[in-house]
Amino acid sequence: MAVSKEMKKQLVEKFGANPKDTGRTEVQIAILTERIKQLTEHFKKHKKDFGSIRGLYKLVGRRRRLLEYLKRRDYSRYEAIIKELNLRK
Repeated sequence: MAVSKEMKKQLVEKFGANPKDTGRTEVQIAILTERIKQLTEHFKKHKKDFGSIRGLYKLVGRRRRLLEYLKRRDYSRYEAIIKELNLRK
């Protein structure tokens, strides 16, 4: 279940410094968040897909590590991405 090219392009344009800036931490977090949302929808139908659940846990862990990194490096960018993606309540 990959994120479509169009969706990735939109996320890169929205969160990246330029249209080819896929390595920026915010872009990586946004792409992971979109993929996590897609997998969450998948699990509403397929509750016993345990192999994919393990993959979901790995994605959530990677996103968490990226958020912690961003929080340490630049707190204002961290707050902005949290607010933009609606991650914390």
